[in-house]
Amino acid sequence: MDDDLITERRSVACPQVFGHLRQVTGGPARHAALVGCLTEYCRQHELTLCGVFTDREAMVAVRSPAFVGLLDALELPDAYGAVVPALGHLGPKHVVSERQRQIGATGTRLIVIRPFRPTTERVPLIGVSPGLQAQGDT
Repeated sequence: MDDDLITERRSVACPQVFGHLRQVTGGPARHAALVGCLTEYCRQHELTLCGVFTDREAMVAVRSPAFVGLLDALELPDAYGAVVPALGHLGPKHVVSERQRQIGATGTRLIVIRPFRPTTERVPLIGVSPGLQAQGDT
């Protein structure tokens, strides 16, 4: 798991990262919130967020303009890696693994803030019919 360690345990000079977002819905406020998420994460982990590239099209090609911009930035000499809020920000499922491979080919890291999607599985209450929900102090 040494590959997963970030700056706290690895000697890195000027750890510069570049963000990538996929924002198909939502307006400027949502984009600002996503950029704020990346900014705060980078601040907490002593990373310098140097820029954010955003895909806005629902149908994303593997080499979209925003992703090509990210790859170009990752080729810079002091680039440490790319940061995304979740893997879904790399695009639809059918392009994520290829984009991960292309980021890895630059010799930099991919940092995923929320690596796993939380489950929403509901646990049934013992002694309660599945169609009923508990109400109040019963």
